[in-house]
Amino acid sequence: MDDIYQQQILDHARHPHNFGTLEGATVSHEEHNPLCGDRVRIDLLIEHGTIVDVRFSGRGCAISQASASLLTDELRGMSVEDAKQYRKDDLLELIGIPLSKNPTRLRCALLSLKTLKAGLYGVGQALEDEEDL
Repeated sequence: MDDIYQQQILDHARHPHNFGTLEGATVSHEEHNPLCGDRVRIDLLIEHGTIVDVRFSGRGCAISQASASLLTDELRGMSVEDAKQYRKDDLLELIGIPLSKNPTRLRCALLSLKTLKAGLYGVGQALEDEEDL
């Protein structure tokens, strides 16, 4: 693992960006990973089709929390349509460490994206589209 990316994960896990809840959120959704107990909630404030503010809360391993921190940094100012198109490869590139060969770690890394999609699309649609994250 590249030391720069490993350090980035540790920094975001220890000092997450956008951590907390958002009063008056337009969209709020929480998901969990039953295999490891990780939880992520994402709150979005959407105005005129744009995410103007975002927060996340939860608990879990360094990868799940760092992933949520990195994702929320990306979401602020993004259109809802672009956020709906955000894919797992986009998030994995942002995280910067190889996880595709470790299904458990991959689920941790993608929990925040699953939470985002479930909130934006509605739970049923997000679960049907999980393969396309």
